[in-house]
Amino acid sequence: MTGALHAVIPPGGDPPAGQRAVSGEEGAPGKEGSRLRAGVLLALGAYGIWGFLPLYFNALTGIPALEILGWRIVFSLVLCLVLVTATRSWGRVVAAFRAPRINLTLGLAGFIVSVNWLVYIIATTTGHVLEASLGYFFNPLVTIVLGVVVLRERLRPMQWVSVGLSFAAVVVLSVDYGALPWISLVLAVSFALYGLVKKNVGSRVDALTGLSFETAWLTIPAGIFLIVVGAGGGLALTGADTPTTLLLVASGIITATPLLCFAGAASRLPLSAVGMFQYLTPILQFLIGYLVFGEHMSTGRWIGFAIVWLAVILLILDAARAAGVNRRAARLARRCG
Repeated sequence: MTGALHAVIPPGGDPPAGQRAVSGEEGAPGKEGSRLRAGVLLALGAYGIWGFLPLYFNALTGIPALEILGWRIVFSLVLCLVLVTATRSWGRVVAAFRAPRINLTLGLAGFIVSVNWLVYIIATTTGHVLEASLGYFFNPLVTIVLGVVVLRERLRPMQWVSVGLSFAAVVVLSVDYGALPWISLVLAVSFALYGLVKKNVGSRVDALTGLSFETAWLTIPAGIFLIVVGAGGGLALTGADTPTTLLLVASGIITATPLLCFAGAASRLPLSAVGMFQYLTPILQFLIGYLVFGEHMSTGRWIGFAIVWLAVILLILDAARAAGVNRRAARLARRCG
């Protein structure tokens, strides 16, 4: 999962004050409704694809995780270059290339997200889908902690409770596993760090340009790895059957498509709505791990997951309450204005 949020609709989906009156377009409400519906479909597409990724990578179980990652990077870059050409976006790419800070920041973001991708591939090809889903339940809580530590943000009381519960869950799961749930923690921390780094480029780089630069930076080590392994005759792709080969080639599509859907959703929906959709991914992953792959859930795991789910529910309720307060404040400001 990748991307940065860019909301153009105020919280609650209300248009800016006076917009309809000024435009005088009777069809504006209908257009706004269509825009929101499109946003919902795009969000479902993005988080749905991310949620079903365990099924995709599980079909590549016979391929080493590093090789899957290498081909995913290479084919993602190929697809990005095709899309940049098709959408005539080379101007944005050149502009980002000429901005050293943006260029290097995207390189750092690429490195961080590659760690996330690798650990996720390992998890989904070795029977640890439940741990992967737990990582994405943890992610918003880790993001909050980074906001406090790095950005000096202040938390509301309910957010503090959610963070405290997440730490309690880590303790419970560690006791149950006999070790830290490292897959969950690495996935959560790496994706939260990725979001923090991408925050530094913000709206100056669109999703396609950002992914193009991230995969371009990563293609250098990925290409070297694939060439070296290939020279030694160790590439699994060379002996793979046709379905496996097609799955590896399509890894670029499975990477770029949800990201672009996410960018489209974020530009059409309120930020709060996009944030709620994010929980669809770990829910689907959990169901796949538990119901489809039959991964074991001990009593300790159930307790640990339940604590995390409680933390997430409190986080959602707090976000909904804060959004309501903001909407009422905005309406009051419009009336007073």
